Amino acid sequence: MSDALSPDAVHLGLDLGTQSARAVAVDGTGRLLGAASRPLTGHRDGVRHEQDPEQWWTALAAACREALTGIDPRRVRGLAVDATSGTVLLADATGNPLTPGLMYDDRRADSYAERVNTRGARVWEKLGYRAMQPSWALPKLLWLLDGPAGPTGPTGPGGRGVPAGTRLLHQADLITWRLAGHQVASDASHALKTGYDLIDERWPEAEFDALGVPAGLLPDVVRPGTVLGTVCAAAAEATGVPAGTLVTAGMTDGCAAQIGAGALTPGAWNSVLGTTLVFKGASPRLVRDPGGVVYCHRGPGGTWLPGGASSSGAGVLADRFPGARPADLDALTARAAATGSTAVVYPLVGSGGERLPFRAPEAESFVLGEPSGDAEEFHACLLGVAFVERLCLDYLDHLGAPVDGPLTFTGGGARNRYWSQLRADVLGRVARLPEQAESALGMAVLAATASGATLGAAAGAMVRLREELRPDPARTARLLPVYLDFVDALARRGWLDQAVADHARGKARQ
Repeated sequence: MSDALSPDAVHLGLDLGTQSARAVAVDGTGRLLGAASRPLTGHRDGVRHEQDPEQWWTALAAACREALTGIDPRRVRGLAVDATSGTVLLADATGNPLTPGLMYDDRRADSYAERVNTRGARVWEKLGYRAMQPSWALPKLLWLLDGPAGPTGPTGPGGRGVPAGTRLLHQADLITWRLAGHQVASDASHALKTGYDLIDERWPEAEFDALGVPAGLLPDVVRPGTVLGTVCAAAAEATGVPAGTLVTAGMTDGCAAQIGAGALTPGAWNSVLGTTLVFKGASPRLVRDPGGVVYCHRGPGGTWLPGGASSSGAGVLADRFPGARPADLDALTARAAATGSTAVVYPLVGSGGERLPFRAPEAESFVLGEPSGDAEEFHACLLGVAFVERLCLDYLDHLGAPVDGPLTFTGGGARNRYWSQLRADVLGRVARLPEQAESALGMAVLAATASGATLGAAAGAMVRLREELRPDPARTARLLPVYLDFVDALARRGWLDQAVADHARGKARQ
C-alpha cells in the first residue's frame, strides 16, 4: 500500500513566478519541512516583458537544494512544476534557449491576435473561450517565428525558416527537460494558451498549418498529474533532488494555487486576491463563455477548471496610497473599519480596462459616493474589490458554472482579516482561509498523486484550514443595495451587459 500520505513521504512543489522561483518540501500530511526561494529578474520596456530562461533553472536548482537541507533523500517521492501561464520561448534540439522567455503579459504580439482568432475560430469556439487574447502564447509564438528575436539571430529569420530541431517550450517545459535530462511532454494546462485542443486532446493541425507553424515545433502533451520521467544524475547534482525521483506533469500557477487551496470539488472556487483578482473553480463539465472572459483548464482526472482574471484588485491600494508601508495599511484598515462608509471605488488597476467579469478595454475607475478623508477612501477601495468579487461569481452563475461549493480566499489580500470578513459579508457566504495556500504547495499535492494517492485524497490530507469566516446577515443586507447601485453604474456606462446586471439583481433577491 502506498505511503504517499504518510509523514514518511516527502513531496516537492516547484513554482516559477514572476519575481521568484520557490521550492517547498511537504510531507504526506501537509507539514512543511523546508522552503526556499530565489529572486528572478526580468526586463520591462513598454509592452515588452522578458526573462532569461537560464535564470529559471539556476534559481530553482538553488531553491531546491536549500529546501531539502536536512531531509533524508530516501523519503523524497516526487515533484511537480508550475509556471506563469502563456510564457514561452524557442529552444534548440538539446534544450538550450534560442530566445528570451516572453512572459505571460508581454504584448509585442498584439498584431498577430486577429490572424490567430480568424484561423482558429472553430477550435476556440468549441473550447468555450471564443477568442485568444493578444498576450496568449500562440500569438507570441508567431511573433517569435517572424522576429525580430527569432531563432536565427538578433534580427530574426523574417519568415518560418527555423533551424531543424527548434522546439517551442512553455516555461515549465525547460525545467522538466533539465530535470529528466531529455525532452519530456508538456502538460495540457501550460499548453492551453498555445492553442492545444483540450477536448480532442491534440494540437489543431489544420489551423496551425494555416498559421504557418512548422511541423515538429510543438511538444507532445499529456494531462496534468501524468508521470513524465525521473530526475537524472546531472539534475540531481545541480538541485539536490535524489536521482530517480518521479517528475510529474504540473499546471499553471493559478491552477496550482487552486490545488494548494483545496478547491477541487464541483462548485468549489478559489478567489486569489493579489494585485488583481483571479478566480479558479471546479466543474464536472466544460463551461463556455460567449463573452470570452472565462476559460477552462482540464484538471487531473477529467475535471474542468474554469477561471479568469480581473483587472481589479488590491493593486488599487498601491495606486491610491503610494509609498504606504504595511504598518500604514494596518492603521488605515483599523480606521476604515470604524467609518461605516458605503462609498465605493471601482478598483481597476492600470489603464488597460477590465477583463472579468466583463471585457471592456475602455473601462476606467470611478467613485460612487463621496468618501471623506483617506480612511473612507481606503474603505471604498476594500468595498469595491468585494463588489467586483461578488459580480464575478454572479457572472459565473449566469454562465451556468456551478458556484455553490466551498469558497476559499487566498493571496496577499487574504492576510487582511477585516477585508476578508468584509468580502464574506458582501458575498453572504462562508469563506475558508487555508493555513498555507500557495502554488508550490499545490504542486507538492499534485506530486503526491504519482505515488498512489488520488488528487482529492492528497488535497484532503495535505491542505490545512486556518480559519472559517461566516457572514454577518445584517451587514450583508445593508450592503446589497449598495452593490446593486455599483452594478447599475457599470451597466449605465455600457461595460456590463444588461442581462448580467439583471441576473445579479435576481440573485440578490434570493
